[in-house]
Amino acid sequence: MATSTAQGIAQRQPTSHSGESIPREPASLRDGIDWTFDGTWPHEPCWFRSLDGWMHYIDEGPQDAPAVVLVHGNPTWGYLYRNFIPPLLEAGYRVVVPDHLGFGRSDKPNNPELYRIPNHAQRFEALLESLDLHEVTFVPQDWGGPIGLAWAGRHPERIARLFILNTFAHKIVGTYHPPLPLKLFRTPIIGEFLVKGLHVFVRKLLFGGGVLHQERLTATVRQAYLAPHLTWASRTGVLVFPREIPATTDAPLNPFLERVEANLQTLKEKPVFLGWAMQDLVFRPEFIETYWKRSFPDAEILRLPNASHYLQEDVYEHLVPALLNFMK
Repeated sequence: MATSTAQGIAQRQPTSHSGESIPREPASLRDGIDWTFDGTWPHEPCWFRSLDGWMHYIDEGPQDAPAVVLVHGNPTWGYLYRNFIPPLLEAGYRVVVPDHLGFGRSDKPNNPELYRIPNHAQRFEALLESLDLHEVTFVPQDWGGPIGLAWAGRHPERIARLFILNTFAHKIVGTYHPPLPLKLFRTPIIGEFLVKGLHVFVRKLLFGGGVLHQERLTATVRQAYLAPHLTWASRTGVLVFPREIPATTDAPLNPFLERVEANLQTLKEKPVFLGWAMQDLVFRPEFIETYWKRSFPDAEILRLPNASHYLQEDVYEHLVPALLNFMK
C-alpha cells in the first residue's frame, strides 16, 4: 500500500479558485465515519491537496508496476470499484482510484463553480501527474470519461490502453434528451430540493434503476454510498453534474468536449475496449456507434444485456476477467 498524507500534495499556494483557504487536513479525517464499511473497503487513504480542497485516492500495489486507473462518476466514489481492486493487485498491477472533489472522502466545498467539468479535469490531471504513472490501463465510467480522458489525451505517452465503460467524451451530436429524473435535477429549485434535500440521486437512481441486481446493494453497500453526502451542503457536486450535461450543440460544455474529442486522436493507436451496459438509460446503446466507433473504429466491444448504468455493480464478474484478459 502507498501512504501519502504528505506526498503528492500540490506545491502551489493553497488558495482555491473561489478565494477560500484550503483546510490544513481533509475533513473526512474528522468526520467519525468508519470508512472501511465492515471491511469492504480496506484500503489506506492517500491525499492530494488541490487548489480547491483535499482529494482522496488509493494507490496500492508495486509503485514501479504498470498502473490501472479506475475513475468513477456521479454520485459514486472509488468504492464502486471495490470488486476490481483485489484481482488487479493479485495480478501484480499498481491500482490508483481517485475520488473527485465533492465525492467519497474528498472535500466537499459548497461552491457550485468548483464542480464545473473543466475544473474537475484540471484537478484530476494535477493529481495523476503528481503520481508519475506509466503503462496505464485507463478505466473511466460516467463523468470519469470527459474528466479522465482529458488527461489521457494530453499524455498519450503514459497510456497503454483504454478500457471504457458507459461514458462519453465527445461534443453532442444533434440534441440529447436526458431521462426524466435528470431533467428534473436540471430544473432550478426543484433540482435543489430533490438532489440536495431528499438525496434522490442516490436513494432513487443508484438504489433504483441504476442497478438491476438490487440484491447486491446490501445494507453495508448502501451505507458506503450514503456516507459521503450526509448533509444538504455536501451534495452540491452531485447536483452540478446533471446540470453540466450538454443537451444541444451550443451547450456551454461543448468547447471543452471538442478539445477532449480532438485529443482522443493521440490515443488512436492504443488498444481500446468498450464494456457497455445495454440497459443504461443515460448512455444508451447508440452511443457506441454515434460517438465511440467514430473515434476508435477498431475497438473491441462487450455488450452487457443485463446491466444498467452502474455496471460495476451489476456485472463486475464479467468485467474484471475481461479487463485482466485485455491487459494480457
